[in-house]
Amino acid sequence: MKVVVLGAGFAGLAAALRLRLAGADVTVLDALDRPGGKAALGEADFSSGPTVLTMPDVFRALSARAGLPAPTLEAALPTTRYAYPDGRTFAPGAVRVEGLDGTLAQLRQSEGAAYLRLLRASRTMFRDAARTFLFAPPPTPLALARYARTGGLNAAPHRTLAQFVTSGPHLTPFWLRFATYLGANPYRAPAVLHNIAWVELGHGVWHLRDPFEGQQGLLGFAARLQARAAALGVQFEWGARVEHLLTERGRVVAAHTRAGVFTADAWVSALDTAFTAQLLGRAAPRTARGVSGFALQLRLREDLGRAHHVLFPERYAQEWQDLQAGRLPADPTLYLHLDGERAFLLVNAPPRPEAVHDREEYARFLLARLAARLPLPVASWRALGPGEYARTGQGGALYGRAPHGLVGSLRPGWRHAGVLNLAQVGGTVHPGGGVPLSMLSGWNGAGTLLDLPYDDLGGEMLEVDDALLA
Repeated sequence: MKVVVLGAGFAGLAAALRLRLAGADVTVLDALDRPGGKAALGEADFSSGPTVLTMPDVFRALSARAGLPAPTLEAALPTTRYAYPDGRTFAPGAVRVEGLDGTLAQLRQSEGAAYLRLLRASRTMFRDAARTFLFAPPPTPLALARYARTGGLNAAPHRTLAQFVTSGPHLTPFWLRFATYLGANPYRAPAVLHNIAWVELGHGVWHLRDPFEGQQGLLGFAARLQARAAALGVQFEWGARVEHLLTERGRVVAAHTRAGVFTADAWVSALDTAFTAQLLGRAAPRTARGVSGFALQLRLREDLGRAHHVLFPERYAQEWQDLQAGRLPADPTLYLHLDGERAFLLVNAPPRPEAVHDREEYARFLLARLAARLPLPVASWRALGPGEYARTGQGGALYGRAPHGLVGSLRPGWRHAGVLNLAQVGGTVHPGGGVPLSMLSGWNGAGTLLDLPYDDLGGEMLEVDDALLA
């Protein structure tokens, strides 16, 4: 079978590997000039998207399936350093890496009790949901009914995340921010998104220590996957922006691109599902989009090691009011990743490229905010706004539609109605956004084209010793 994969982000690379290993003739088309998707925007030696790794078992499993050595991982200790405007700091460790004693020692007694209660709740939500919504095909009505019966009440279905995690002026924003990993406004997100916290606080945050051909971190991992796929015989066409998908009798037969016309028996789209709909000549879904980002890629005058910081604003809720109104936050949360002589600063932005009236002015505003909270020896910088991220996501949204409302966290499945030979994969469909889930989507969504069995890459992470939280 001849298959064309649209997009060489992490989902597209996983899809290409699964299909080629099963014997298909695979060609990958990408509008960019290198692999990595939204991580490959901006400077060549910087990730412009994901910076740290979670769910490490997924990375190990995919590497093993692809015939690659296990990646060398280093735990982030602590997971993240949180700083508040009043000078307080909080640096929690992951349960499976550092235990709980060091984390609880930083909290007052009442805060420690709240932390344990909410950590256990996130663990329960994650384990209840994982076999239905993460390590499984898109759920059927029967699977949803089974989940509702066995774990639905634990997900606090009639409460918002903000109502569920209320725990004081310091811990409340700490718990709320995990929902932003799916692009959610945490004040509009359902309580079930609290399960995301367990991924980081239970299983840890990790750095990749394997550079590949000059690329570091997740960008290097993407380059390694692409090189392995190429060695197996996958063909890559760079600068091949797809302009239209031609269909006949419910099947895609050709892709018209700036690099020519490509034909195939079957297709995988690892693009934003809204982009795929438009390429098929359909209207993009009219759903609210999740947040975009405004980022600065910083070069430093000295090596500051590896660390991940979150600097909270004076009023966290105001940030989300600004975003809801479609404007850049006047006092945003600063997400800062340090990586030797480089740093990546990211703030939430509305999924509207036109919201950035003066990119350089806002960049300098962010640099001033950073200098007041955590001065860095910045030598140079490059800004990326929703306009750049709009190359890989509708409106610049990082994770597709906003996961708001009671069923808002449900992602679309792996098919577009009426199209028989196209699988839709990636962070905007099942099981969701972020690198590990995108790879799960690409690996298994593509597998459906060849009737391959579902493969729960990294599903062993669910085997967590309950005594850890005793």
